[in-house]
Amino acid sequence: MSEGGNVKRPVRIAVSGKSGCGNTTVSRMVAEALGLRFINFTFRSLAQEKGISLEEVLSLAAENDAWDREVDSRQVALAQEDGGCVLGSRLAIWMLPEADCKVYLKAKPETRAQRIMNREGGTLESVAAFTRERDRQDHERYLRIYHIDNDDYAFADLIIDTDTIEPAHITDIIIKKVAEL
Repeated sequence: MSEGGNVKRPVRIAVSGKSGCGNTTVSRMVAEALGLRFINFTFRSLAQEKGISLEEVLSLAAENDAWDREVDSRQVALAQEDGGCVLGSRLAIWMLPEADCKVYLKAKPETRAQRIMNREGGTLESVAAFTRERDRQDHERYLRIYHIDNDDYAFADLIIDTDTIEPAHITDIIIKKVAEL
């Protein structure tokens, strides 16, 4: 790494994990620390772009694979542009096989639900139920559309349990791994 935390050459980092694991926070922090573009185009982004709720997009995606394909193709296209980047998404480590560093973040379901509730509101019970159902639907869609089992991430360069580690420490772990490239 060079002065200022910037990497010497364009590097692509893919960060994946289920909702509430810290993908967006950590990806943003790594991108800022390394002076890289941050890419996080998700169903939430698409919902905002289309002026509809996340729940509506998820419902539409359950019926029509075009929603997944649009999100995934747009984020991969952004990541493949010239220069380095940090791509943070549920499928980043699978969709960007050329990434120099693939990171999978994991956390217990109760930790994830608590984080989502803190971020978006609601009750812990309702958020936990919504998150379980979303995980189930996502898993089925990824298998159906891409033949990706998002519970099989053993190939990642780094697997980090985020239950008890703060985002700044996770960021440091990733930056250290990237410096070894």
